[in-house]
Amino acid sequence: MTEQDIRWQQRYRQFNRAYLLLVQAIAIESPNIVERAGLIQFFEMAFELSWKLLKDYQQAEGFEVNSPRAAIKLAFQNGIVDDGHVWIQALEDRNLTTHTYNEETAQQVEQKIRETYFPLLNVLNNRFSELEIE
Repeated sequence: MTEQDIRWQQRYRQFNRAYLLLVQAIAIESPNIVERAGLIQFFEMAFELSWKLLKDYQQAEGFEVNSPRAAIKLAFQNGIVDDGHVWIQALEDRNLTTHTYNEETAQQVEQKIRETYFPLLNVLNNRFSELEIE
């Protein structure tokens, strides 16, 4: 096993820790403003680690990946993730929430995280959990 192979496994463990924090935040059904901000922050962390996991895994497989968008597109082409367009939308929303805080926007993003983006991260977590066991 090369250092490159180990890198994606290390990244998966980091992603998994952030994902589990997001799971806890998602469990809060009616968050207050602080809890909502925490949920969004945990999503940002998990999402950031998700694309880096995709990058590291694909580099270990011999692909050249240099950006979040490229990692997502290549992962979709390689069948690692489904719904490539939704992943790109998640990337754009993650960028939106990083630069400003507006309560109305936060509520909209929270809804998208709960209904659309969290299920993507859940599938990714399950897929890499299986890969790590192999």
